[in-house]
Amino acid sequence: MAQASMRAQFKNFDEAAETILHMMAKLLNINTLFIAKNDRVSNEIYKVVNGDQQLLEEGTILPFEQTYCSVSVQHGNHVLYIPDITTHEQTKNLQVTHNLKSGSFVGIPIYTGDGKNYGTICGLDTNYFELSEEHMELFETMSALLSYVLELDDAQRQIQNLSVPIVPLTERIAILPVIGNMTRRRVEQLVEVALVRSQELNLDYLFVDLSGITEMDQSAADSLMKITNLLNLLGVKPVLTGLRPETVLQTNQLGIELKHVMIEANLERALSKIGFSLQKD
Repeated sequence: MAQASMRAQFKNFDEAAETILHMMAKLLNINTLFIAKNDRVSNEIYKVVNGDQQLLEEGTILPFEQTYCSVSVQHGNHVLYIPDITTHEQTKNLQVTHNLKSGSFVGIPIYTGDGKNYGTICGLDTNYFELSEEHMELFETMSALLSYVLELDDAQRQIQNLSVPIVPLTERIAILPVIGNMTRRRVEQLVEVALVRSQELNLDYLFVDLSGITEMDQSAADSLMKITNLLNLLGVKPVLTGLRPETVLQTNQLGIELKHVMIEANLERALSKIGFSLQKD
């Protein structure tokens, strides 16, 4: 319940990470709190909140094996608390310990929805700090919450991909069926997916099927023009199919000019227009 209410405040993982670190900074007497991404090869400081000392900077990348995060990941899905980094067997010989000269560390891995390690959430200070059971539970809870947000982000991306599917028909030709309401966010998704996938598939033609749209307001019409104009700039020929008579009338009433766009009643006629035909075996 607590996770769900906190998740409602976050738009994405980036916002959740930022909020959580600032919240923890108010509760813990630790100079630097940070979230790192790692892939067992390199370790990147993704988000960081520093106190009086700037121990870390966002975007810093180090070899994974030379970081405290690697020790935390090796420790498993429990909080690793190292009161003295200069005497701990796994940290005393690291270059980062030599640079800091003293201090304490705490960390716990963050996992994705499929159980893979995403990174770590950690605390670091050149002064020695004590960690209570409540503080360790806080790190465990925040790790679980960030894992939960990662899973929701991934689910949202899959939903977006399903809601904006580009289906290859044959080499250099694909179809984008547009179904439902054209909200601003939906339009942004349509434009992004249409441009990216058109380049990935090296398309000559993209059929935009509008048979699933029953009403065309000014916003939807403007969005349609935006998509077709951008596709033309990329050298991809947009072809509109499935426009209903009432939708055509609405576009005319809205003053939308579609003379430069190929328009056909259905997919079969559109394919025929560019030299393809559908045959039944």
